[in-house]
Order: sequence, then C-alpha cells, then structure tokens
Amino acid sequence: MGEITTSELAENLHNYKIIDIRPIDAYNGWKERGEARGGHIKGAKTLPYKWLHYIDWIEIVRNKGILPEDPLVIYGYDRQKTEEVARQFGKAGYPDVTVFNFFLEWTEKGLPMEHLARYRQLVSADWLNRLITTNNAPEYSNNKFVLCHSHYRSPADYEEGHIPGAISIDTLSLESQETWNRRSPEEIKETLESAGITHDTTVIIYGKFSAPSYDDPFPGSSAGHLGAMRCAFIMLYAGVKDVRILNGGLQSWLDSGYDITRESAENNKVSFGVEIPQRPEIMVDLEEAKEILSSPDKNLVCVRSWREYIGEVSGYHYIKKKGRIPGAVFGDCGTDAYHMENYRNLDHTMREAQEVADIWEESGITPEKRNAFYCGTGWRGSEAFFNAWLMGWDKAAVYDGGWFEWSNNDLPFETGVPEQ
Repeated sequence: MGEITTSELAENLHNYKIIDIRPIDAYNGWKERGEARGGHIKGAKTLPYKWLHYIDWIEIVRNKGILPEDPLVIYGYDRQKTEEVARQFGKAGYPDVTVFNFFLEWTEKGLPMEHLARYRQLVSADWLNRLITTNNAPEYSNNKFVLCHSHYRSPADYEEGHIPGAISIDTLSLESQETWNRRSPEEIKETLESAGITHDTTVIIYGKFSAPSYDDPFPGSSAGHLGAMRCAFIMLYAGVKDVRILNGGLQSWLDSGYDITRESAENNKVSFGVEIPQRPEIMVDLEEAKEILSSPDKNLVCVRSWREYIGEVSGYHYIKKKGRIPGAVFGDCGTDAYHMENYRNLDHTMREAQEVADIWEESGITPEKRNAFYCGTGWRGSEAFFNAWLMGWDKAAVYDGGWFEWSNNDLPFETGVPEQ
C-alpha cells in the first residue's frame, strides 16, 4: 500500500480509479468535516466505509466496475478507515492500491471536484438529528420545519416506531385510490394544511422499507420509503419550496444509532399560503404523454421491471392488462413494482448520480430532453424523477397516470421483447 500526495494525484488524476469511502451524503455535497468545498474528487466512485462490513461488499465493488486491474486511490476523512479499506482491496486481489490522506487540502486548493446539484434536498440522519435537537442545521435558514413519516394505509407502520417529532402522513391523503393520480388541488391543500405545512415550510420526509412481497394483499404498505418519494413529489408539485428527503429513509436513522419512538406527534392547522399547484410543469397528464411519444427531443420513461415491460405480469393486484406503452423507453426499476434496486444502494440510499446518468444515457435519457417518468401508478416514477431532479435536470417530470391510466383507456399497447 502506497500513499500519494495532493500534487501527485492532481497531476495523474486520469491514471487512477478514485474511491471515496466517506458517507454518501458527504460525497453528494455536504461538508461534514469543515472542508472548504463540498462534494467529491472529480470522477470518484462512492464506496462508503459503512459498506465494508456487508457480506457482499466485493459484489458491490464489482457491480461498480471497479476491477482488479484498475490502479486504485482510496480516500476519506479518516486515515485509519482509509487504510483499512485499502487493505481489504488487497486481500480481495487488487494489487495496485494507493491511499490519499489529504482530502481537506484538495478542497482548499481549488482542484477538480463535483457534487450533486441539489444535494441540500437529500439529507443525512446526522443532519436531521441536529435539526430536531437544536432547530438548526447546515444549509437550513428557515424557522419552521415539519418531519413526515410516510406510509400507505398502514397506521401501524408509524405506531410501531418513528423518528421523534415525525407526524404520520398516508400516501392516500395525497393521491386517489380510485385513479392513483394526485388528488385535486383542494384536497392536497387540506392535507398539507392539516399537517401544519405551508408553502414556505421546510418538509423532511421519509418512509420505512420492510421487504414488500407481491403475495401480500397490500405490498405497498411495506414499501414506505418509496411511498415517501411519491408524497415528496406531490408536495413539490403543490408548491412546497423546500422539500427534503431523508437519504435511506428510516433505515439510515437506525443505522446511525438514533432512537425511534411510539409517541405520536401532530401539528396545528395552518394556511398553505399560495394557490396549488405552483409547479405544474413537473406533472404530465395523458394528453401530454401522447405528445411526448411523438417528439424526438422528449422521452416517456417506463420505470418498471422487465417482466412488466414485456407483459409477463401487470405488476399489481388491481391492474389487469399486461404490457407497455408503445415507444416508451425502458428505465428498469429492479425486480418488481415495490423495489427500486437499480436506483438505490444496498442501504436504501440513492444510487450514485453518475451511475444512474450513465445508464440512462445509453437509452437516450439525457438532461436536455423532456423526460417524463412513469410506472404503474406513480411511486417508482416519482423516485426516478428525484434522481433526475437532484442532478439538476429541470425538464424532468412524472406521467401521473402511468400504466394504470393508459391501460384503462383502451389505448395501444405492446408485449414481448422489443425488436430494438
């Protein structure tokens, strides 16, 4: 194991595969150790030290395209942890591993760095704990916040344990069970006002993931953090200026060693303060979805599983028709309607932005295009939207009706493996 200096790395940056072992929130842009600039060394891959203790760590490494023939440079905040990860790479058959222990110096010297465009909207458990306990946190200048524990028709999900101070919010209060589209502006307004949320309230939202299975009568009740993405999207559409997501959901809070509570919390009713919606451009309805399909500079992106896409399954108990919208680009979510493995890390934090962008680019999903993400009923589409929006893709949207609406309107559809 060798050590490289700041000047040596700066001169030879293109010769190495750089591995950032800091928490993923620091990688995204949060300044967690007083660094002069937030983010990561340009081109670095995220491989948090936390993951080192997962039994399938080496599989994560390989899935990230980090190969034994690659010359590696490992860096983090802590020399001991950096060297521990470097030794583990050596044991795994990686012969060319170097450590870089001068990251703070790198940030001070104006050397190449990158960060997630809207990293402030994706917060860590430590950040949230500081906000809860002191009413103050970095990159927060508001004087009011609301913490929401999202669930789908499952009050027990909240009652069995939630982050202290969190209120319960059912996804059904923001979307209709009849259409699975967002509710009317009046209904959304009532939900937000009853939750104590105004347009200028900082809202932090999260959910609980508890291994959803299609065999359950209501699988979505076990996919709470996915439901939280849906709620966050509708709040953003409504006009909440500062919507933030707890990166990794309740799991990240527990992984950080913080306590949960069964003590319920409620807020006083308020006035939302502006008309809803304030951001209609991020919501696509049926007619615009049809128009997108005929436009070369736009994409309707199907964030469903392969089996749903080729019509082997509908994906849902309440959707009968199987197939896909003709012309939709495949945006592979993962295994089924309640999982997002291709958009998340093993700990349910959001996947490294550049990895998602690289996969999308292969399918023509690029930031200059109008990309409307859809799934069966809006949850997975909302999470994919946030992947794009957090990267600064301002033309991103969600086709709200998704396969549920399309298949119920006697419109053309396809099955089988596409020719291209």
